[in-house]
Order: sequence, then C-alpha cells, then structure tokens
Amino acid sequence: MTEPILPRIRPAIAALAPYRQGKQAGPDAFKLSSNENPFDPLPSVLEALQSTTPINRYPDATAGRLRARLGARYGVEPDQVHVASGSVSILHQLILATASVGDEVVYAWRSFEAYPSLPLVAGATGVQVPLTADSRHDLDAMADAVTERTRAIILCTPNNPTGPIITSAEFAAFVERVPNDILIILDEAYTEFVTAPDAVDGLAERVFEQHPNVVVLRTFSKAYGLAGLRVGYAIGHAKVLDAARTTGIPLSVTSAAENAAIASLDAEPELLERVAVIVERRARLLEGLRAQGWDVPDSQSNFVWLPAGERTDEVAAAFVENDLIVRPFSGDGIRISVGEEDSIARVLEVAASVR
Repeated sequence: MTEPILPRIRPAIAALAPYRQGKQAGPDAFKLSSNENPFDPLPSVLEALQSTTPINRYPDATAGRLRARLGARYGVEPDQVHVASGSVSILHQLILATASVGDEVVYAWRSFEAYPSLPLVAGATGVQVPLTADSRHDLDAMADAVTERTRAIILCTPNNPTGPIITSAEFAAFVERVPNDILIILDEAYTEFVTAPDAVDGLAERVFEQHPNVVVLRTFSKAYGLAGLRVGYAIGHAKVLDAARTTGIPLSVTSAAENAAIASLDAEPELLERVAVIVERRARLLEGLRAQGWDVPDSQSNFVWLPAGERTDEVAAAFVENDLIVRPFSGDGIRISVGEEDSIARVLEVAASVR
C-alpha cells in the first residue's frame, strides 16, 4: 500500500519525543511514577464539583473567581494572577511570549522533563546547565550561561526529579546577576511540601514586586490533589501575564477545575494535614534509603531521587516486578513518588534487594 503524502512537519518537531507520562499502574500496584497525591479528594471538594459545575456551558475564560480569590490571598490585583490548565501550560505560554528563532532559554538539567520541548516548540534554543554534584541548581553556572540571546530562565524549586531546593539567599544573588529584561520563571509546583526554613518562597517574599521580570508558578495538581482537573496559576507583573494570556488556548480551564480549586482553598487546613503525612513518609523513605547506602539527595518535595546511574533500567525493572511503578530516567536515576503508607516498606525492601 502506498504511503500517503503527509503535511510537512518542522524537522525539530518531528525529531522531538512527545511528553512521556508516568506509567499507569494495575489494580494491585502502587503508582509512584507521577508525583500524584495518594489521598482521594476531600468530601467538600467532591460536593463542589457535583453541585456547582455546569457541564453544558463554557467556563469563564478568565477563571475570574479563582483569580480574585488568589489575588486576595496573596495581596495582589486579579490581573497579577493568571490561571491555566496546569502550571506547565503557563510555562509554555511564557516561553512562546518571550522566545523565538535565534533566542535562548536557560534551564537546569536534569530537571522537569517538559522543559527541553518548550523552547524548541517556540523555535528557540534550549541551554541546559548541569546540576551540581549534590543534584542542586548551579545558579552561578546558570548566570554565566546568560548571553545577549537569552530571553528566559526557568528555575525549578524543589527540583523535579531530584528534590533539592533553591535557598532565598541563592535566589536573591542570582536575580541580581541577571539583566532585568530577561524573564525568570520560578517554578514552585511542589512548594507546599517544603520544610527547609531557608528555601526561597516566591510569593511569601514577593519577589515579583522587587523584580518585575520574575513570575512565580504554583499548581493545584500536587499538594491539593487535583492533578486530574489540570489547574495551575502564576503571579507576577500584569503586563508579563497579559503576554502569557495572549498565547494561551482560550477556555482551557474548566468550570470543574475552577470550582474544585476554590473548594480546595476553603479546605486548606485539612489538606495541609495530608501534606504533613506525606512529608513524614518522605522522611522515612529518605532515612531508610540512606541507611541502605543510597546517596539520596535531600528531597523537599513529594518524591525521592534514587541515583542509580547506569543501573537505572535494571533497578527500575525490579521495582516494577514488585508492583511498584516508578519513573526511571535511563542513565541517571529513578524518581519515586511518596505514595500510600503500605508502599513505603515495599519500596525500601526492593531498594535494599538491588543495592
């Protein structure tokens, strides 16, 4: 059969591997591959979804109620808040708004695996700066990587998939080294799990006011347990966020997502109790893995990083054989989400068997 003639695709896009989601788990397995919240939604959130979500109507394209709620929470105007279908959507919008052919986007590596595709889709060039030996952002090297072509820098704290934070002092020194016409995206998707007192907190420290070229990203997918509804937000200068809104797909945030996010904010004390449980499980995982001799970085997120190096695929296979679905990054290591209580002992048992 003759192959059909297909439309011409940009070579860079044709060569780009699609985003690979964490492997789905069977009924008897623990899914520890996607950094999801292991707890079911709170009853009040489910009630909000069932009682206030119109399915036959388009959502508010601006997510106005949620933006107003977040603005009041953080002491900013609603136009300083942008809501989209997950914080990764806002990342995509911001890169499209700032970078194009001939431009560069700087980010640490290894970091969130969606980062490499963002500049490429925009026609720009990604500049990867290796992490330090202890799996942290090398901010001095990232600042050194800035050129006249740099249009945006992405910082992930805590870093996905390795877990360490950027400190307030480190971030402050970094921002001073970066020209103020370069966008700095502070991706804080896992901030609710942070317990380190010296960690940067872009919203509490209001870094976007001191530095209008900084945008802070947050999400409801992780700590708030709304990964399946896709809702994230950014806070920053209104004109910068207007550019993101211009490049976004209209009506991408559903009424269900907006209602669930507002209900989650109403129930935040109860949700944060669950976060504390996950943090305690994380501490036990870190302690147990280190006791076995694994050189595990200090994770401040809802996952731990197993630096398995060349053995990554072999070690990951052992987890899968024991109904633990983890996220391997061939040649580097394995990210293991902090999941259900019953998964903790099993993770430690398998890790010990392959040490």
